[in-house]
Amino acid sequence: MSTWGIVAAVVGGLVLLWLVLVVVLWLAARRESRDVDLRDLVRLVPDLVRLVHRLARDPALPRGVRIRLGALLVYLALPIDLVPDVIPVVGYADDVVVVALVLRSVVRHAGADAIEQHWPGSDAGLVAVLRLAGVRREVA
Repeated sequence: MSTWGIVAAVVGGLVLLWLVLVVVLWLAARRESRDVDLRDLVRLVPDLVRLVHRLARDPALPRGVRIRLGALLVYLALPIDLVPDVIPVVGYADDVVVVALVLRSVVRHAGADAIEQHWPGSDAGLVAVLRLAGVRREVA
């Protein structure tokens, strides 16, 4: 795969992840009769990347959690996936599933408080990420 193919695969995966998070955020806001701020929607993926980076660098977290996060970043960067990215939609969906599974594992081992402590974005974005990780938490 060429360099441009790898870049396209990473960008495609991030776009699909963003779309999934947008849907989760929209559904959460709809349940609570709140409006979704466009700024929250745009910042979801960059905030998630910063969250993973901050969690991976936190020495207070268990080593296994940091290893999982590092492995997630390597998996997302490598052109080899469970389902090849050349397959439309499904090729990027496996990246979303892997991110959700790693987030669930991190929450299970480090706790939702660690996610909240390191989350750089808005409260609504945090709710979307926690829901993706399988944690129900309301916006304060």
